[in-house]
This record gives sequence, structure tokens and C-alpha cells, in this order.
Amino acid sequence: MPGGRLTQQERRQIAIGLADGLAYAEIARSLDRPTSTVTREVMRNGGPAGYKPDIAQLATERRSQRRKQAAPKGRQVPPRADGRDPEAVREFEDVFSEIFIGQGLPKMTARALASLYATDSGSLTAAELVAHLQVSPASVSKAMAYLESQGLIGRVRDERRRERYVVDDGDIWYQSMIASAAGTTKLAEAARHGVSGLGPGTPAAVRLENIARFLDFVSEAIVRAAEQSRAILHSGPSKD
Repeated sequence: MPGGRLTQQERRQIAIGLADGLAYAEIARSLDRPTSTVTREVMRNGGPAGYKPDIAQLATERRSQRRKQAAPKGRQVPPRADGRDPEAVREFEDVFSEIFIGQGLPKMTARALASLYATDSGSLTAAELVAHLQVSPASVSKAMAYLESQGLIGRVRDERRRERYVVDDGDIWYQSMIASAAGTTKLAEAARHGVSGLGPGTPAAVRLENIARFLDFVSEAIVRAAEQSRAILHSGPSKD
């Protein structure tokens, strides 16, 4: 299996595969590359709908140049306290943050959230985030305030009375899904309210009624799935 960076020709093949509706695994097999390589490449460069091979190639060259400038020759990346490969962790954080960005999170916020998920404790202080992301305290504060407002993280005090941001604090993901369902329900109610205003039986009203029924179904399905799957949040690793 070939290693190293993707070539421009491989990137063009990825774009063709995406246009043909192929799964990442299928594209990866045609390139004799790991599926994770293709997934990371696509999510880092616009996602399935926005991937452009030439732009991706240019972005990769620019990232490489920035890394060379940030790490003078002879300087090595310091080892992590948890013993993990720093490059492997960085790649995971890049992929995870790109997925969050694709779902609408601002870039800085997505990077901070991915960093939290890459820790065993599921928590970091503001100072630790500043050092890890190499950004200003104000940037971290803004990012964490947004995540907290969305219910995606919590905040606790450790034994040294320092505030720590946490991602595995109880049922945060469950509460986030329930909040999402509530938002979907509001959309359904708004659509149904428009039916009376536009006149029942008119094309516009029929369209809105169909949207409302669809959103009702989706909202109920989200709540049902969240309730049925809640225990997974507190279960141990799979033994399969």
C-alpha cells in the first residue's frame, strides 16, 4: 500500500469518485490507500459537495510550508504526556474538527471541541487549550462560550479550583439531541401555522403541511432514538 502524501492525480480521482457517488472506502480501494486517508482529505478540503482537487493540492502545499516555517530544521515535536503519537493525535483532531466545521461550527470552536475529545479526561483548562491550539485566551473564551451555549460542553472546577471544560459530563450529547428535536418541532409548528395564513388547500399550504408532517416525524424519531440509545453513553467498550 503506497504511503506519503496524495498526488494531484490521486486528488482528481477522488473528485471523480465523489461525483460518481462512490463511498470513501470504494475510492480508497481504487487508489490503494487507507479509507481514513480519503476521509481526512475530503473533510479537510470542503467536504463531499465542495471538494476541489486543485484547491486541495494548493491547500496541502500551503499547510506544508506553514509547518516548515513553524518548526525550524532540527526541532522535533515534543512528546505528549499520555504517550500518544503527536502526529496521529493531530490528524485525528484535524479530521474531527473538519467534520464539526461541515456541520456549522466556526473553525476555532471546532478545533477546541476536537481537542477536548482527544483527551482521556475529556477536559482541559482554558490555559491548556491556549497552549495546545496556540491561540489567544480571548479566542478560547469565545469558542468555549459558544460550545457551552449549545450544550456541547460543561464546566467544572477541579481540586485546584481551576475551571475545566468537559465533553463527557453526564448526558451532554443526549441533551443536545433533545434540544435538536425541540428545534425541529418549532419548525414544524411554524410551517403548520403558515398553512392557515396561506389558505388551506393552496399549493403553498400543501407544501407547508407536508413539511410540518415530515418534521414532526423526524423530531419524534430523534427523541425516540435518543431515549433508546441513552445507555450507550455510559457503557464500556464493546467486547465484539
